[in-house]
Amino acid sequence: MSSSTTSTRTRILQVAARLVGDSPDGDISTRAVCEAAQVGAPALYRHFGDKEGLLSAVVDHGFERYLATKREREASADPVEDLRRGWDSHVEFAVRNPNLYRLMNSPAMRTPPAAALESHRILTRDLERAAAQGRIRVAPELAAQMVMSANVGVALMLVARPATFDDPGLSRRVRDAVHASILTPDPGPDPDPGTGAREEAEVPSAAARLSALLRQAQGSGLSTAEAALMKEWLDRVANTDPES
Repeated sequence: MSSSTTSTRTRILQVAARLVGDSPDGDISTRAVCEAAQVGAPALYRHFGDKEGLLSAVVDHGFERYLATKREREASADPVEDLRRGWDSHVEFAVRNPNLYRLMNSPAMRTPPAAALESHRILTRDLERAAAQGRIRVAPELAAQMVMSANVGVALMLVARPATFDDPGLSRRVRDAVHASILTPDPGPDPDPGTGAREEAEVPSAAARLSALLRQAQGSGLSTAEAALMKEWLDRVANTDPES
């Protein structure tokens, strides 16, 4: 790609990002972008395909700095604390960039932006680490869906209806409630002997831990098909609803 081509694409992207941020509702027209970037419509469509492609690129462009901090963050010894920090930084980004965040989660975006997919992968990675330590009650994939749906829901309400959702502690309360539903209590250095109810509750956590360790193991002694079947069984046990 020539420098002039790169320059044109970058100029269109920067202009579109600025217009999205300045827009009352986050929506922009390709015509306005072309006029502000001083390019013809063919140039825009050549680089981005269509308006959805342009908006998806805008989301990835704006979200890049946020993701860069998550990529560079070294995992701590406590994956649960990393999960708390991940939730909080997600909400902080949404509040600082309301139009961009609403755009990222708009139903009009038929193809999820790459930034959203990477954010989900990072969350799942932290949950897999927690599972390997026996700290979650369900399989990491289900836990990631639960956490992400709640995290996005809170963030969207804070940016879309700030007058209604005005409790400064709301995000933390929801975070802690969701985490309590998927995380096991920290046993501490000297846990009490388990009761029958506690032992029953520990079965899904143990299954989630074994599933996570199986994924991490380089040589489990199982064939690929056997490992896949074992993971399916363990995840089914881990995801069993105790009240069903």
